[in-house]
Amino acid sequence: MAITQDTLQDAKKITDGKRKETDLAEQNEALLEEAQQAEREIEEATNRMEAKAFFEELPIRDDSEVAKIYAHSFKVNLTDAKKSLVTYPNQYEIQGHDIPSVVKQMRRHRRTLKGDYRIKMSSSIDNIIKAYSDYLDKCIDSIYWINKYKIPLKKIGFNEGQLRKINSIKDEDTRRQTVDCLCKFWELDLERKKCEYNEDYSKISKEMTSIKRQFKSIIKKSKPIYSPKEEIKKQIVKMVCNNPGISSRQLHDKLDYNLYRKSSPQIIAKMAKEQNITNVNGAYYKFNDEIKKDVHSYTAAFIDSDGYITMDKNNNPRVGLVATGDRGRAFMIEMQKSLGLGRLHLDQKSPQDTRLVNRLNFYSQDDIFSLLTKCRPHFRMKGNNADVLLELIRMKKSHKKEDWYKSRSDELFKLMKYYNHSDNIKFDWFKYNIDIDNISKLIDNSKMDIMDDIEKIGININKKV
Repeated sequence: MAITQDTLQDAKKITDGKRKETDLAEQNEALLEEAQQAEREIEEATNRMEAKAFFEELPIRDDSEVAKIYAHSFKVNLTDAKKSLVTYPNQYEIQGHDIPSVVKQMRRHRRTLKGDYRIKMSSSIDNIIKAYSDYLDKCIDSIYWINKYKIPLKKIGFNEGQLRKINSIKDEDTRRQTVDCLCKFWELDLERKKCEYNEDYSKISKEMTSIKRQFKSIIKKSKPIYSPKEEIKKQIVKMVCNNPGISSRQLHDKLDYNLYRKSSPQIIAKMAKEQNITNVNGAYYKFNDEIKKDVHSYTAAFIDSDGYITMDKNNNPRVGLVATGDRGRAFMIEMQKSLGLGRLHLDQKSPQDTRLVNRLNFYSQDDIFSLLTKCRPHFRMKGNNADVLLELIRMKKSHKKEDWYKSRSDELFKLMKYYNHSDNIKFDWFKYNIDIDNISKLIDNSKMDIMDDIEKIGININKKV
């Protein structure tokens, strides 16, 4: 039977109609899902608002009583009620560092910058401080029994650690003492605003100082309570710092029995990743706090032993750290995290075809200048090399047009060769036109004082303008 053109067109119309019906059904289904999701979100938001209003109206009680009242009022089980009380945000960190220490490091680095770079750094610091302030506000709001006293709490002063301790206060008596201090401080502050600067003002100020000490003492006595997850994370970091190269299974085995039951090697691996711990083929590494506190001293010692400070043939400054094997790989990754500078070159073949070589190299003039300036007081062997590069970078940045720039650059190249090969009796000094007997002349010909004078003149001219 022959199929006519009309039959084909009719079949096509039927197929198109069915396709449209399917598309409409899918669209309706998607819209229905969106509507249901919106309803769920509205319901959750309503529940949160009702819970917040409920907690704000409650008198001060311990957590167990509050959970029972909440469970009875909202007809939920006691476990869900207790979960609703725990809303404190996770700790705000950047690459494992708390925000005050990050801001402190950024401010120190800002002192080395000028012009637009300094302005951009200031803007970045302001943004981080603003975000941190918002985070602290959320932390206060999450503590249901104290968020009504946010104003006096901010006036009396606190840090993140103290706020976490306030959140850990569970018993009714301590909570009442804490709130009592805040209320007294608030009343005295309002009274002091009405006073002139006289004897009464001084007396009120002394009372406020006394209450502030009492408040700090109450907080100091309370111990922060960590959830099992937070406790596991703390133990992971501590064990990795004390046992470099430990595996997730070994970490799991070393946990306390109660935490051991609540975790597994797979969970440990996931938590280690969240803590920004370096993983190299299943082995975990992390710098301990002592190294992080004095990372530039540690870096200087490493450069002295297994690093280099040099110049290439085009008089470009170069600094690098070298380590081999898995531990060396982890060490280079951790160094870059701690310093926030440099470029990693991992798992490179060695000339002797032995263990893989890992490098952390510094190419940027700004990075090298910042690194060597901070490491310079700690060098024991390569301090002279660092001085050569610091002089070179300063010349390149601000004094390229001086008539002595080219000749001094060549002298610095020769000085760098001398400092790097002075203990090599077979080194070919003639190849680089270096006169060993007159090397002291190159050292004495430093342009640092000249550059200081030129920059001082420039500053004075700008001030007059």
